[in-house]
Amino acid sequence: MAIIQRFPIVNHFRADTGTHVLHYVNGNLKHHGRAASFWFRPLNASLATIPIDDKNLSFIFRGRSKDFQELSVQGVITYRIYEPQLLAERVDFSIDLSKGHYLGEPLEELSLLITQLSQQFALDYLNRINLKDTLTEGIEHIRQHILQNLKAEQSLSDMGLEIVSVRVSAVKPNSDVERALQMPTNEAIQQQADEATFSRRAQAVEKERAIAENELQNRIALAQQEEALIEQQGQNARQQAEELALAAKIEEESKAERLQISSIAKAESKRLSDDAYNEGVKAKMDIYDNMSQESLMAVAFLRLAEDLKVDQLNITPDLLATFKDLGKSFQTKSLDS
Repeated sequence: MAIIQRFPIVNHFRADTGTHVLHYVNGNLKHHGRAASFWFRPLNASLATIPIDDKNLSFIFRGRSKDFQELSVQGVITYRIYEPQLLAERVDFSIDLSKGHYLGEPLEELSLLITQLSQQFALDYLNRINLKDTLTEGIEHIRQHILQNLKAEQSLSDMGLEIVSVRVSAVKPNSDVERALQMPTNEAIQQQADEATFSRRAQAVEKERAIAENELQNRIALAQQEEALIEQQGQNARQQAEELALAAKIEEESKAERLQISSIAKAESKRLSDDAYNEGVKAKMDIYDNMSQESLMAVAFLRLAEDLKVDQLNITPDLLATFKDLGKSFQTKSLDS
């Protein structure tokens, strides 16, 4: 970059550190050097500024491979001017003395020259390689091919130019071919994704099956425990029923024993009572046996009087005979009782 300050008679020129300056006065070189600064008269002076720092040049080339497939190569070339005075003799780097701008387009000329040479070398490489080989190994090989040929190009050295580096960022076919080439890989990736999905689903199904089996085992265990519980409850119920039956049997046996004892006691009591009654009757009969007939008649009358209500009684001999017979009957009845 050049800075020119204008004054009434002379102007002052100053360049930055990345610029080499050539100052000619009446066609003769008066000043030259890097980052020069000096006074000059516009009427008889001529100035040229050559950038000596590294310059980056982007490129994109289109060509065909050996199997007639269209390709594009994209990258960046870095170059520098190592002989600025020599280059100034081949390319016009003159600047406007009032504004400091180039009168022409020297950098564009250099870019066009380097780009055309690089394109020539790149297309020469592409024409000798198949598409798949180019896409597989082409980036590094193209870079090396362009760099080596540019460094070996004599015309660039004669101009004082040096190629610093070449970088190739991409080698691409057209969109249809690129999709076709991507298809197997995409299919493989999709297949892997499907297999991963199927594997995930299989694992999910396996986990669900394991969960279902676990639930079934739990249900079986619960059913077994429930069966054991029911069996235990039944056993407890049977045992309880047996205990109740045994208790009832014991109670019935106890009742039967009590009834038997009671019956025996009643029978014994009745026997004793009958024996006592018979003893009394026997004693009475013994008394009646020892009584006279008149006494018996008197007893008969007493018994009859107990059961009858008589207002008037006439006793006749026939009646006495009758009572005599009644006394005997009474005696016999008393024995039967």
